[in-house]
Amino acid sequence: MLGVAQDRAYPILMFDPDEREVLGSFTFSNVVRGPFQACLLGYGLAAEHEGRGLMREALAPAMDWAFDTLGLHRVMANYLPRNERSGRLLASLGFEREGLARRYLQIAGVWEDHVLTAKIAPD
Repeated sequence: MLGVAQDRAYPILMFDPDEREVLGSFTFSNVVRGPFQACLLGYGLAAEHEGRGLMREALAPAMDWAFDTLGLHRVMANYLPRNERSGRLLASLGFEREGLARRYLQIAGVWEDHVLTAKIAPD
């Protein structure tokens, strides 16, 4: 994977060990080194597996890995204001709201606002 080889992105698949199916995925992407030491976190879960705590179960140790192994200082994640479940997930992982980016990203031809959050590495 070119992104991993260049230290730019770390995509991770979540599997059901019994069924051997992909449940979801998350990616630490747009890794920036130097004085910033930060990345973006994106994630998605198959609809039939939502609401069971699976993403939190996967992301909690992954965040430790991002800080401890990758040496990142800051992980940022953005979500649609109407996606309350995503907001609760990020809050449960220690992400803090930093603001609202108006018309931040075009989704299905519509410019959508996004809530901006971040988690800083523990000291």
